[in-house]
Amino acid sequence: MTKNAKHQKKSRSTRRIQWRSGFYIAPSFLGVLLFFLLPFVVIIAYSMVDNPIGMHFVFLDNFKSVTRNAAFRTAVRNTATFSVLAVPLAVVLSLMLAIVLESKLPFRSQFRTFFLSPMMVPVASIVLIWQVLFHYNGAVNDLIAIFSDKKIDWMKSEFSILVVVILFLWKNLGYNMILFMAALSSIPKDILEVAKLESATPLQTFFHIKLRYLSSTILFVTIMSLISSFKIFREIYLLTTDYPYDTIYMLQHYMNNKFKNLDYQTLSAAAILMSLVMIVIIGILFLVENHFGKDVEG
Repeated sequence: MTKNAKHQKKSRSTRRIQWRSGFYIAPSFLGVLLFFLLPFVVIIAYSMVDNPIGMHFVFLDNFKSVTRNAAFRTAVRNTATFSVLAVPLAVVLSLMLAIVLESKLPFRSQFRTFFLSPMMVPVASIVLIWQVLFHYNGAVNDLIAIFSDKKIDWMKSEFSILVVVILFLWKNLGYNMILFMAALSSIPKDILEVAKLESATPLQTFFHIKLRYLSSTILFVTIMSLISSFKIFREIYLLTTDYPYDTIYMLQHYMNNKFKNLDYQTLSAAAILMSLVMIVIIGILFLVENHFGKDVEG
């Protein structure tokens, strides 16, 4: 067989493999196109028309209307406040729990199971527990009554956002903790041994070695916690229905109410604004992680 014939045979074999690969990828590609890309294009189109039926092009008028809306501003402020409170706490507390459980503690597996148990409890049951605890005549007020005669209507007061933050942490700490424990166990032992021989303190070892190796996990946990904080609407809705107390009226409430009113153009504009903010925040997190983790990767 000549060299040219061998080359042609190899080319046909390569094309055949590429064709088969494309054939196998096609269902996934069509799924992404149908359920992600096309709806995204439709949302962009809806955000720039006066209504989905007339389809009169208004460009950025819907975005201007949304940003001037008092309910939208309240929802943005509350969502930002909740994320600023809940996400750092979810990351820091779960990392602290992972470090504590990494040491040789008695009943270590029982503690791990305790913190993971909220993941197995349905959301409706979690909400029921919180209603029992933070109802006006609930267990928390019964405990407060020992020290004071004044009761607090937790879900209809300025403390309502703290109640939701506690719920968020209780539900998410276990999962984050397991991720950090896995990352801690993957840190090279020889580096830790060298630090110990050099008389490095536990704090120095943590900040100069462990924290750098944990940077990618911290990024992942932060992004997942941030996404979860934007999805807290489910729990708040089950606790308080459509229109909760002002401090826990979130972006999801605003969008849900717009959907019920068939105000698709406003809903689409609000969704795009929220997506842009999320993209910027996640981009900043990636830049920070790249800055602090590049020496580890190198």
